[in-house]
Amino acid sequence: MMTLDAIRRPIEGLLKEFDAFVGAQFTTDGELLSEMLTHALSSRGKGIRPMLVLLSALLHAGDESRVGRRSHIAAMLVEMIHTASLIHDDVIDEADQRRGKPSANALWQSRNAVLLGDFILARNLSIGLESGQFDLVTHITRAMTTLCEGEVLQSESARKQLTSRERYFDVIRRKTASLLAVSASAGALSVGARQEEVERMHRIGEVLGMAFQIQDDILDFLQEAKTGKPRNNDLREGKITLPLLHVLERASEERREELLKRLSACHADEQEVNYLQTVVENCGGLAEARRVMEEYIEEALHLLSHYPASEARSSLEGLARFIVERLS
Repeated sequence: MMTLDAIRRPIEGLLKEFDAFVGAQFTTDGELLSEMLTHALSSRGKGIRPMLVLLSALLHAGDESRVGRRSHIAAMLVEMIHTASLIHDDVIDEADQRRGKPSANALWQSRNAVLLGDFILARNLSIGLESGQFDLVTHITRAMTTLCEGEVLQSESARKQLTSRERYFDVIRRKTASLLAVSASAGALSVGARQEEVERMHRIGEVLGMAFQIQDDILDFLQEAKTGKPRNNDLREGKITLPLLHVLERASEERREELLKRLSACHADEQEVNYLQTVVENCGGLAEARRVMEEYIEEALHLLSHYPASEARSSLEGLARFIVERLS
């Protein structure tokens, strides 16, 4: 597997410039808000989205010297939307940790955490608009609506125990894949790529995002996964992800009703959690989820094959394989 360091190598300089750009833009005079901002910016994880923006920009520009401030603004817009959404997610889920660190709501209470997320979103849009990059702002902020729709759809699906593949794929396309799709397409747009190329990169980002979320759903069932979250957290929250969905699809009506009843009890009964974990493993749920994930990755690799060989293309191909093989 290509490491993240190797994937980043063609854009190392651009990523350093990006980090400096974000650090300079997201400042405030208030002591508490400044402390919260520092915490949020230092907890941004792997940086998959800005990496995707900048690799896409380099792929279409052909030379690092042609990738500049406009691409950094595009990367900032997607990364800060993602950062704010995670802060708000932690408040909704009452999560105490994010990537092994205390969450903003655990450190400063939910009210302040919500305000932090709001400040990041507001500042993000303000910077984008003041820069005059109206096409990028319009292109990227559409994903905010889609992301929120996905979160609401997921909550509704869990509450009503809706169990169709169509519903599941719609949820993950909206809540995860939409932001990776605009990351890839915005990178191309930021360096003046043709509309056809922007659309192709949008699809590449989308299928990578679908695979990324399916891998997350697989990792939730695996003991060895290093996700920073408790194993089987989705079951405790009543979420029907692809591994369990496959089992439900193959079950008789009576068996399906039994499994859904057990799922409803998972929030309070660890024995039910362990039971469903075993059922998913023994009935091929994880294998089916891997099969579907790999189909998405193959599509991404096929679409990337339209581009001439380059370091940027190799890194994007490496990122696709990294998504399949990652354990966190």
